[in-house]
Amino acid sequence: MRVCMLAYTFYEGDARVIQYANALVSRGDDVDVFALRRNGLSYCETVHGVKLYRIQTRTVNEKGRISYLLKVMRFFINSAFLLTKEHLRNPYDLVHVHSVPDFEVFAAWLPKIVGTKVILDIHDIVPEFYASKFKTNRNSVVYKLLLLVEKASTAFSDHVIIANHIWQKKLVDRSVPKKKCTAILNYPDTTMFYKRLRKRKDNKFLMIYPGTLNRHQGTDIAIKALALIRGKAPQAELHIYGRGGSEKDSLVSLVTELGLEDRVFLKGFLPIEEIAGVMGNAGLGIVPKRADSFGNEAFSTKTLQFMALGIPVIVSNTKIDRYYFDESVVTFFQSGDEKDLAKCMLSLIRDDQLRDRFAANASKYVEQNSWDVKKQIYLDLVDSLVGSTGTGKRIAHS
Repeated sequence: MRVCMLAYTFYEGDARVIQYANALVSRGDDVDVFALRRNGLSYCETVHGVKLYRIQTRTVNEKGRISYLLKVMRFFINSAFLLTKEHLRNPYDLVHVHSVPDFEVFAAWLPKIVGTKVILDIHDIVPEFYASKFKTNRNSVVYKLLLLVEKASTAFSDHVIIANHIWQKKLVDRSVPKKKCTAILNYPDTTMFYKRLRKRKDNKFLMIYPGTLNRHQGTDIAIKALALIRGKAPQAELHIYGRGGSEKDSLVSLVTELGLEDRVFLKGFLPIEEIAGVMGNAGLGIVPKRADSFGNEAFSTKTLQFMALGIPVIVSNTKIDRYYFDESVVTFFQSGDEKDLAKCMLSLIRDDQLRDRFAANASKYVEQNSWDVKKQIYLDLVDSLVGSTGTGKRIAHS
């Protein structure tokens, strides 16, 4: 089978796209990925059997709607042109489009017309994502327009994948037939996220947040919480591995304002394989999302990744986290409340046995909820769509 993936993301840092691509390649399919490029990386290379085209550079510094839209539209045009060119040269059996944005799926117009199957994979539900990112409400013209784009994009697709079951219900209620929509979480890849020996020997207690620095992620809440316990836990540090976002400057200012320059460290982006090693060296994972309209329902990949690494994790009590987890596998704190987060931090820092108990329970949970266990859902979906009509090599699998 010959597959093309379109993703307005940095491939090296997007576990979801990597796992899909690797799952297909590992069974013998040919996979091309069109994605973004960081400075210093090549335009085209083969990564673990995946042919990766980094077709557009991006600096994650958008503070306005127009600058964000222009970059997205440029990627849409570039990817549509290259996909059309490659499809005419050597046809694809399947095009798997990763959203944001939803309308990126229309880049596959030519393959769709000639019979290629198209999947729209919604990582973040766009109208709510936009409202959170640009602080608009659901009565705005733009929000309503994005709902129409969602409906058109899902109608164009042969199947829709959505990143959690709460969003699946929302999408089915407003935009897509239930039989055409499958929920697939961001399950951890246990070939990268597995328990490992800690390397730190300096008696520091390291707490880590890895991910974007957008406001709904609540990294400022974690910084404020550390400020509250600095005297009671002098060995504690907070390391934030951010992938950019509109809040970085304000986070730097907050660290300075609270006098935490020697306790809070804002690190840069690391590829997935590297960040797994860094996260595995932590004492605690911190997932401090705000329970707003978007963060309340957005499932964080990092939560299950920490669990797979055997690292106890503190998460805010959002709707989505309460849906999938209970108090036996994670420590909940009241979303938006730095005092409650500080209390949870201090409790786990001081209690080795409590941390071990959470880690053990989380490991059992991940045994049933890893990518290795769940990837067959995706592979079966792909095969059911393409069937026997593909032009590429068919690979039998159980």
